[in-house]
Amino acid sequence: MRFDELDLEDEVLDGIDAMNFTEMTPVQEQTIPVILDGRDLIGCAQTGTGKTAAYTLPLLNRLLLEGNERNVVKSVIIVPTRELAQQIDMQFQGFSYFMPVSTAVVYGGGDGKGWDQQKRGLQMGADVVIATPGRLISHLTNSRVDLSHVDCLILDEADRMLDMGFFDDIMQIVSYMPKSRQTILFSATLPPKIRQLAKQILRDPAEISIAISKPNEAIEQGAYICREGQKAEIIRSMFSGPVDTKVIVFSSSKQKVKELVYTFKRMKINAAAMHSDLDQEKREQVMLDFKNGKIALLVATDIVARGIDIEDIGMVINYDVPHDPEDYIHRIGRTARASATGRAVTFVNEEEQGKFHRIEQFIEREVEKLPLPDGVGEAPEYNPSAFSGRGGRGRRGGAGGGRERDRSRKRKKTSASAPEAHSAVAEKPQQAAAPAAPRAEGEGGGRSDRRRRKNHRRRRNNKGGEGTPSAAQ
Repeated sequence: MRFDELDLEDEVLDGIDAMNFTEMTPVQEQTIPVILDGRDLIGCAQTGTGKTAAYTLPLLNRLLLEGNERNVVKSVIIVPTRELAQQIDMQFQGFSYFMPVSTAVVYGGGDGKGWDQQKRGLQMGADVVIATPGRLISHLTNSRVDLSHVDCLILDEADRMLDMGFFDDIMQIVSYMPKSRQTILFSATLPPKIRQLAKQILRDPAEISIAISKPNEAIEQGAYICREGQKAEIIRSMFSGPVDTKVIVFSSSKQKVKELVYTFKRMKINAAAMHSDLDQEKREQVMLDFKNGKIALLVATDIVARGIDIEDIGMVINYDVPHDPEDYIHRIGRTARASATGRAVTFVNEEEQGKFHRIEQFIEREVEKLPLPDGVGEAPEYNPSAFSGRGGRGRRGGAGGGRERDRSRKRKKTSASAPEAHSAVAEKPQQAAAPAAPRAEGEGGGRSDRRRRKNHRRRRNNKGGEGTPSAAQ
């Protein structure tokens, strides 16, 4: 279905045409008419399916028809990260080129100047406020922001926000808004907490699900079954020649991200790191350089696994297996966007085989096992059943499993019978003391211990406090 078949105002259609959008994606085709009708909506779709335009275009159409004569905050979009907030703002700027629509972007980080700028934008009124939950609450508390005129609330990447612990923050923000508003919720998955949130803040919502948690078919997926020590050698082999496309290498550890960037730079590859330790200015500069092609290779934590729309990413590499299947979907979803093709490669060490097999079960597809490059060594056998109990959620690789087994062995060791445990403890002082009187058979030992201590104090007093007990000689 084409965009010009929708009941949209001419100015909105002109913006769509200027952005070179013609055919709608399935999620846009099914959700835009519902939003135009004013109904609440739960939209469930994977990353990269065009969700942003699905709510941006009908919202712009509504703002164009209603206007904002009182200069109040008319609509609020809540997102989990500042990067996603910036990306959505860029889409609004593009689609609203022929419209007098104002936006205010509100997120943490930066300096006092950024806070003041956000405060002025909120107090002066904006057609669209795009905000992260924590910073918006700070302004609601300290900047006397008025949300009583909001008639449209959009929650994007709602499951991600709940994973980050923003449930209470969202409910607090909603309490500042009128109940008569339209509420739209987009999420990649629909866990029970999302259902709970929707029940509390949505009114009789329409529910639309598009290809839930399945990778884009245009992504060529592969996996190297390897040992942990072989991963760096595979990287060196893969990038021994020029890098001719944009690449993202994902790792679950900030420390590993830093180490990988160091490795790439020693290989004369222009790589940069992206993780939460970077300040806001540095993160923005890195993303801009990557988007503009100044950086060919981005090494990142899951901070860029969702909501970052960068064209021409030809390959995604999972240096380690993500903890959850959904994270795998979001990571590899950075490639093959906007009808393009892409490649996703995952490095799977022995301890990660169980996790990776669960991903294969989740996506209902066996990922091709790639032969290791020459010179890397022999690959271990792919036998995920041997590791099915390890490396689950919240446990990192095999180390966590090893620690758990150690703790289990300790618990078994200390669960011996009470008389045996008491005997082991009681014998230590006797072994440590030199020469001690032999204990009579059947004697409890308490009386003889007191007698020895008494004699010891008498000898020490007779020497005027000098010397040491006989046990130290």
